[in-house]
Amino acid sequence: MIDFIKKLFGKNKVDYKALVENGAQIIDVRTPAEYSSGSIRNSKNIPLQQLVSEMKKLDLKKPIITCCASGMRSASAKAILKQNGFEVYNGGGWIALQNKLK
Repeated sequence: MIDFIKKLFGKNKVDYKALVENGAQIIDVRTPAEYSSGSIRNSKNIPLQQLVSEMKKLDLKKPIITCCASGMRSASAKAILKQNGFEVYNGGGWIALQNKLK
């Protein structure tokens, strides 16, 4: 019952560090200007508006963690990628995600 409630309210903890250690791709969907002002090491910058056309560059066999400035664009990116068969996790804002990877 507790697991059901956690799932209902999105409280399932994702171990982002373990995902990355096991080969997950980090996709930052901010603009190139935002990305150049700071980003997560080894992440790929694919702006949200280019995601559909750039999707073929991603490895379908590896999970993806999306991130952006606040978590809104990364949520949209997650939905797009999920619809196209990717295993996707919304990492939210890139700074918060970076802290979870330490």
